[in-house]
Amino acid sequence: MSVMVPSMTPAQISAGQEALESAHFQLDSAAERLGLDDGLRAMLATPRRSLTVAVPVRREDGSMDVVQGFRVQHNVSRGPAKGGIRFHPATDIHEVTALAMWMTWKCALVGIPYGGAKGGVAVDPAGYTTRELERLTRRYVNEILPLIGPDKDIPAPDVGTDEQTMAWIMDTYSVNAGYAVPGVVTGKPMPLGGSLGRAGATSRGVQIAALSALGRSPEGVTVAVQGFGKVGAGAAQYLADAGCKVVAVSDVTGAVYAPDGLDVAGLRAWVAESGQVRGYRDADALGLDELLELDVDLLVPAALEGAITEANAPRIRARLIVEGANGPTTPEADRVLAANGTTIVPDILANAGGVIVSYLEWVQNIQACSWSESQIERKLRDMMESAYGEVKSVAAERDLTLREAAHVIGVGRVAEAHRMRGLYP
Repeated sequence: MSVMVPSMTPAQISAGQEALESAHFQLDSAAERLGLDDGLRAMLATPRRSLTVAVPVRREDGSMDVVQGFRVQHNVSRGPAKGGIRFHPATDIHEVTALAMWMTWKCALVGIPYGGAKGGVAVDPAGYTTRELERLTRRYVNEILPLIGPDKDIPAPDVGTDEQTMAWIMDTYSVNAGYAVPGVVTGKPMPLGGSLGRAGATSRGVQIAALSALGRSPEGVTVAVQGFGKVGAGAAQYLADAGCKVVAVSDVTGAVYAPDGLDVAGLRAWVAESGQVRGYRDADALGLDELLELDVDLLVPAALEGAITEANAPRIRARLIVEGANGPTTPEADRVLAANGTTIVPDILANAGGVIVSYLEWVQNIQACSWSESQIERKLRDMMESAYGEVKSVAAERDLTLREAAHVIGVGRVAEAHRMRGLYP
């Protein structure tokens, strides 16, 4: 038996802690503007429940690994907890706590009756076979089983997980319950109660946020996308479809650049075949750092946390940043970019499309009904545009950045729920 302690660089080891520090900074800033007392601030900063579990995995050769898993429910004052599950070697309790906190504000901001949660397993899914991933997923679910449920905590896909992962989670939960419980997860395959429009919902939300923030025709708008996974690839495609010119994209292997615009569909086909953007023949190679610093109209960071820092923020030339990832910009970088006149549509608004359509999937499950893709699209667009309009209005009225306004709204709504419910006992 081997115990899998993820091999991480010092930068990776501190990434989760840095994300949590950013989340606490944003909360403190909003709480100061809202005039919240110290007790309420402490409640909002403290997760309701945090669970760390050991997950043994039987490998195909008969050996056993033991990896760490986590589930954090940050807040449940406005409804059941909601948040994705990620499989990534750098995942730790700090990162998961930060992501759960951001999910709380995100749900409140877009007006859906959820609290925030997040889960993860510190593992690289590329190093496991499909059967091993199934065993890992089912054992992890068994360990967190007391926390999850359609009325308690509803997981969804995230980095390193997908609809097949959600199918295994649903089945494991349902077997324990003794009957099918489709509402226990969202982002499921369609035959198991998934929703039309869920797969690309986060990407679609990024597009809607970007087009709202542009305030002009998207024709010819130049775009660079950092991260070409589920969110980044979809966002690049939707933006290109709207008329934008996507000139650069990247993944962990490298970046590619075409000043006249990439054939995003062709690049996605190449990535599906090769597993990487590097080597795409219809574009030039580009350094990963160079992509962030390109002279483009719109930059979409859609990878992991902490991509834009105090060190590289002065060299960023995009006038608009729309955050597809969670926490891609540090507070120090925020100050630099604000001073430079850069507009940032924050993560808790820009990437809210996924949780919006997850909510719509959950509603369909518990009501045993289904909506058409056009109905889902219309509801998603209405909720995203409404939230953006409210954030923009508050920012203008109070002379705040969009991030500051978004947190004032989200934190304020959760604080109001706490006050109205009171403290038991």
